Formats: sequence, structure tokens, C-alpha cells
Amino acid sequence: MELNENARIDTSQVEDRRGSGGGGGMGIPIPIGGGRGGIVGIIIAVLVALVGGGFGLNAMNGGGGAEQGDNTALEQKCSAQDALEQLDCRNTLYVNSIQAYWRTAMPEVFGKQYRPSKTVFFSQAVSTGCGQADSGVGPFYCPADDLVYIDLTFYRLLADQLGAEGEFAQPYVLAHEYGHHVQDLLGTEAQMRRQQQRDPDNANALSVKLELQADCYAGAWAKNATGTADEQGQKIFTSITEQDIQQAIDTAEKIGDDAIQQRSGRPVNPDEFTHGTSEQRKQWFTKGWSTGDPKSCDTFGSGQ
Repeated sequence: MELNENARIDTSQVEDRRGSGGGGGMGIPIPIGGGRGGIVGIIIAVLVALVGGGFGLNAMNGGGGAEQGDNTALEQKCSAQDALEQLDCRNTLYVNSIQAYWRTAMPEVFGKQYRPSKTVFFSQAVSTGCGQADSGVGPFYCPADDLVYIDLTFYRLLADQLGAEGEFAQPYVLAHEYGHHVQDLLGTEAQMRRQQQRDPDNANALSVKLELQADCYAGAWAKNATGTADEQGQKIFTSITEQDIQQAIDTAEKIGDDAIQQRSGRPVNPDEFTHGTSEQRKQWFTKGWSTGDPKSCDTFGSGQ
């Protein structure tokens, strides 16, 4: 993977709340699943165990207060010559690429306009439209405020604790979360919630379908990422290699529900799956990548 050092990093697509204190407050611990959950969902318990309980898990079942970030430092950093050496600036550019793709793809493929969403960088804890959250939930999308949230230290845990060390794991994570934003805009997430209410016995299976579709959307972005550009028409990625795609696939496999359960020392229980098995996550990311077509990502279709 090679980023174009001439591409402009648009920090307006990010809200930097690091150091803001996180909005305080502790909620009731609940698992995060489906559209509200991040790419990892069930990984939470594993991360808590692996880091010795250092991350708590707060509730996300109520409306949190709206915090305001301060992008001043980020803007200065990301306009410097060494911007692409900075984790937060690279991730901001990943967000730029993902949204540039959906700005074109969504009306072309689904006939609906794309509405941009910001990614919130936070440290330790954050107040969201879905309630209080802390770093233990991993990256997530909140449909109540249409924002993606991530504590960038998550990548270190992903690499050190789960062995997903490749750089391309990072844009894959973000592309998955923006897949949830697309589902929200298309009404897929709301429809899935209604189905869960009508058929609670299949709630987990429906959650898996939603997550696998987000994986597939991430693959479709990856296929088209080298065609994305900044506002001046400068390409954002100059190259994405097969090795990069393999890193994303490796990450998808390592965060499958069965792999997480095995790693935590628990028996594999399909009834508890919320995000899909390693093989399913690999399959659907690969499908998005191989076709480059979001319409191929119909995980809710018959026979899927």
C-alpha cells in the first residue's frame, strides 16, 4: 500500500476529541452488536481479559451529550511534510478515500445520495448519541448520531493481542464502520432491527448478516480505492497490493466469532455469533474485493 504524499488530508472529515475527558459517566455493561457495534463486537471480552481488565465496557443504550472536538492540532500536524508518518493523519486520509468512494458509488449503485459522516478520534472514553462508551468497545458506528468512533490505540491491541499486524488492517476497520453508515443511509440497519423485533430467535443471525455485509462493502471500497481522489483530483492511493488485501483478509479471519471464542478459551457456540465466523468474514470481504460491486453484498438474500 502506498499513499500519495501529494494528496491533501481533509481533516474536516474527522472530529478530534482526544484529551476531551470522554464526557464522563459509567453505564451498565452490555455487549455491542449489529449496526451499533463496531467491527469487533464480541472481541470486547477478549480484549478486557488480555489487557487485565484495563478497558471497561460502558453502556450505549441512551443518548449521550454532544461533545465538540478541537481539530487545531490535527490540522497543523496533517499539513506538515511528515504527515503520512503520523497514525492519525494516515487514518484521516483513509477516511477521505472511503467517503470519496461512497460519494460516487452510492448514487451510481443504489440511486441514493451519500451523506458524509465524520470519524471521531477519542481517548479512553467518549459521549455519543448512543450513550457513553469507552475504548473497550473497539471501533463502532452509532446510527443515532451518524458518526464513526475510534480510539486509535485499538490498532495496537489488534496487532499485539490478535496478531493482525498489517497496515491495511486499519483502512479495513474504518471501511467496515463506514459500511454501517451506508447501511444506515439505505435503511438496511433499521429494517434489520425491525426483523429482530419480529423474530427475536434469529436476532443474532440477522446481526451476522449485517456485519458480513459491512465486510463486503469494505472489500468493494478496497477494490476501488486506487480510483479515489482528494478535492483537487489527486489520487489518494497510488497502489494497493495483493499483500495489502491479504492483510485485510487475515484481520477478518482473526476477528471471526469462532476465532475470538477459541482465543478466549471458550467453546465455540454458534448461537452466540454476532459478526460471523472467520471463514464467513473472509468470504464476504473477498466477494466485495473480487467484484468491486456493492450490489454483490446481499447477505440478506435468499440462500445466503
